[in-house]
Amino acid sequence: MSAQETAMRGHQRAIIKKSPLEAIAIVGLGYVGLPLAIAATQRGYPTVGFDIDKAKIARLKKREANFLSREEAEAFQRATQMCVTGDERDLDRANTFIICVPTPVHEDRQPDLGPLKSASEIVGRHLKRGGLVVVESTVNPGACEKVSLPILERVSGLPRDAFHFAHCPERINPGDPRWSVCTITRVIGGRNKESLERTVSLYRNLIDAEIVPMQSLKEAEAVKMVENSFRDINIAFVNELAMAFDRAGIDIVNVIRGASTKPFGFMPHYPGCGVGGHCIPVDPYYLIRYGAENGFDHRFLATARRINNGMPHYTVRLLRYELEQKGKRLHGATIALLGLAYKKDVPDLRESPALAIRDILVDHGAEVRTFDPYVSSAASAKSIHEALRGADAALLATDHTMFRSLSPKEFSNEGVGIVIDGRNCLDKDSFVNSAVTYRGIGRPSV
Repeated sequence: MSAQETAMRGHQRAIIKKSPLEAIAIVGLGYVGLPLAIAATQRGYPTVGFDIDKAKIARLKKREANFLSREEAEAFQRATQMCVTGDERDLDRANTFIICVPTPVHEDRQPDLGPLKSASEIVGRHLKRGGLVVVESTVNPGACEKVSLPILERVSGLPRDAFHFAHCPERINPGDPRWSVCTITRVIGGRNKESLERTVSLYRNLIDAEIVPMQSLKEAEAVKMVENSFRDINIAFVNELAMAFDRAGIDIVNVIRGASTKPFGFMPHYPGCGVGGHCIPVDPYYLIRYGAENGFDHRFLATARRINNGMPHYTVRLLRYELEQKGKRLHGATIALLGLAYKKDVPDLRESPALAIRDILVDHGAEVRTFDPYVSSAASAKSIHEALRGADAALLATDHTMFRSLSPKEFSNEGVGIVIDGRNCLDKDSFVNSAVTYRGIGRPSV
């Protein structure tokens, strides 16, 4: 440890010792944990941000985090008093622990609670009598009581009545300037009345949004499952409509626009080349597994997942068809894949359908040039022009702002004759009289 780091750590410990507020430890410094740690620091809480990823900790100590919003990044630069660490001993300072680790699925789509189990063991080693543990990680109903609580009891040596425990499922929308960790309403479920009251009081100090107490831990767990399953089902519905309407020459985007004029009973969702991110393509599997464990078959959820998982293949089929119309084969064709992130204007690759599309194209023998301005390290082309130049077709998989303004002329100037708009974000009408064939998801070619 350098002299500067030693001095900084001493400064952080002094702040924590002098503060009238109890210290908070955020375990897991990703898209959820780091913004929450920044918010806690801003509210005057002595904050310890902990993560087991040594490379991430090294970057965060330099205040480098490309997934933060501009406001969060600026606040992070100012939060010099926040202790960012990978050293478990620093967790001894805290009496409140908030677990913000990911809860992914395995390759077979079965829930992976390994990160939650590991984080619970870490917290258990530092949990003291009277302490509070809050799980923000997204879990299925019953996971807090069956997975996290027993580990905390076993590792800490404390009975569950000796500490407080609650679940406050994370709500965050990366890349959204309006809805941040501090402005989204939160729901909280506690193990008992005292745990609920203490956690509600904490979050009312941490964020500006409304706090809604739930009747139990299971109810709070179920809220997040329902939120994201609702979106997955509705996206699957419009994806299925898009595939059906395309055959009938009906533009699904125009139909949704028309249906949206009804002032009640309709909520617009839009089709696309697939569903990505850390929630929507993952959480339904937790609910499906939970149902199976309780003797219930979530057929509706399973069907929605199957439809949405199939959209990358459907998108490639559209591309192959348009190539064949021009006398070309997908095998040996050069395809410019624009976008790798799962969502516009963020550097997040988790569960991104663009990655599935890339792999499908490669499996079909295509030469794939990838470009994404937010994850340039994962792309093969350094610029959009390098990706497009001389390509047989372009497939837009992420609706980044810089892609949305692309015109037919910009494609044709690079020799691209086919555009597959996997996010329906380009101006379809502008392609009508151009030399470039346009095809969206549920938007017949022009």
